[in-house]
Amino acid sequence: MSINSENDTGANLQIGPTDRGMVRLYVSGDDVDLPLDFDPDEAEEIAEELRAAAAQARRVKPR
Repeated sequence: MSINSENDTGANLQIGPTDRGMVRLYVSGDDVDLPLDFDPDEAEEIAEELRAAAAQARRVKPR
């Protein structure tokens, strides 16, 4: 599977701070229960990457 592969898998995403000063991305679904913890600097880098990807996706012409 790659970025461009589509599938019917559904999942929920929750984002928030932990009581240990980390930022948690929590992905859950039928077969998934995945907490991902990042320090605040890493979380800001991820946010920048998300913004850049969103800007690029806006420029893509749908097929």
